[in-house]
Amino acid sequence: MQLHDLVPAPGSTKKRKRVGRGHASGLGKTSGRGNKGQKSRAGGGKGAGFEGGQTPLARRLPKLPGFRNINRVAYVPVNVERLQVYFDNGDIVDGDSLAAKGIIKKNSLPVKVLGSGALSKSLTVRVDKVSASASEKIIAAGGKVEAPC
Repeated sequence: MQLHDLVPAPGSTKKRKRVGRGHASGLGKTSGRGNKGQKSRAGGGKGAGFEGGQTPLARRLPKLPGFRNINRVAYVPVNVERLQVYFDNGDIVDGDSLAAKGIIKKNSLPVKVLGSGALSKSLTVRVDKVSASASEKIIAAGGKVEAPC
């Protein structure tokens, strides 16, 4: 078999419709568009999304769902039980130390310490926010909560 022997399967190809090539072609003069009217003209037609004059779906729906607070600060949550595992007595817990131990990805992210779990080590916590229950557990374990670094 040679390249010149290859032919498409019978019925798999159709001849191209050559419009506007004279009366004898069957598609001359108006090129199959009929006489007059919006669809006969260049650039004519309704366009995508047209719904017969009814307000289109794209305009009936709201731009964005719900309410988005542009001033929202997303804190990275860190529970007290993780501090118990990763830190020793007397350690300082801040953005740098949390990032160094792999608890958070970047030290620039705002961190909030939450009160899930138990804490028995004395730690100095200097993060952006500390929940009330976490603060109680840190102080009860002999540690202290300081202002953010």
